[in-house]
Amino acid sequence: MTTLSLKHHDLTFSAFERGTGPLVLCLHGFPDCASSFRHQLDALASAGYRVVAPQMRGYEPASQPADRDYNVLTIATDVVAWLDQLGVERCHLVGHDWGAVVSYMVAGLAPERLHSLTTLAVPHPGRMMREMPVKRPRQLLLSWYMLFFQLRGLSDYLLERNDWALIDRLWRAWSPTFELPEAERETIKQTFAQPGVKRAALAYYRALPRMWLEATSRTTLNQPVRVPTLALTGALDGCMDTRLHDDLMRADNYLAGLEIARIPDAGHFLHQERPDEINRRLIEHFQASAAREALEHSGVVPHAALKTAQQR
Repeated sequence: MTTLSLKHHDLTFSAFERGTGPLVLCLHGFPDCASSFRHQLDALASAGYRVVAPQMRGYEPASQPADRDYNVLTIATDVVAWLDQLGVERCHLVGHDWGAVVSYMVAGLAPERLHSLTTLAVPHPGRMMREMPVKRPRQLLLSWYMLFFQLRGLSDYLLERNDWALIDRLWRAWSPTFELPEAERETIKQTFAQPGVKRAALAYYRALPRMWLEATSRTTLNQPVRVPTLALTGALDGCMDTRLHDDLMRADNYLAGLEIARIPDAGHFLHQERPDEINRRLIEHFQASAAREALEHSGVVPHAALKTAQQR
């Protein structure tokens, strides 16, 4: 598997790369790393795509900023810088968990850099704080870890304690029918054991108040999504109540069309649990987005008609 180095200012990010063709950029979440997309790399490359899966900001010593800025808007600028370095105007962006949150922010920040958007497991966070406590109060219980991670020192210690037992616990709770391969479990733990990675991963959660309170971040995140969007959710997700996708994802906020697909017998890490189905849906989404883009550029089909067709 080919690896490459990506840059943004003085930060360096390692990444897996496979294939040639239109770029698919895959962003991982927590507690995870770039190998989260190991099942997608070969499959998408075989379908004619160039697939790049980077380690996200902070997940290795070389990508940890001196100012410890892990605001989602800042991380979204990493993604734009990677596209510049890779020499592409646009990509198909795929994000899981925190990678999904960053992907929504990229869609608000630089929609002109995307062919399509695919998010895994996490609905658009723009309405989350306003509507989730009323519509799905159970999610407050499922999100206990977000509050726990605000306890600096204590949560840092307990995350690593007993050979990262809390990471094992989260995986079991979030994907209850999935057995993470032991080799992948060790890869994740080795990632978190690197200097500064544990602190960086928890800093994503500790930066959340800034995302909600800072006007620029909030405004960027809440922009209408202007690219074709596929939102995939596992029916058995023990981290994010799958019904939040029905509550918070509204078609009128997706100007180029929205498709929501619930994957049965899958939990939070659905792209690892049901890779064949996820890969099929990704490829179909990329192909439909490319066809839509070609028709739009040709002027054959009006934008409104394309949106209506995609929502069916």
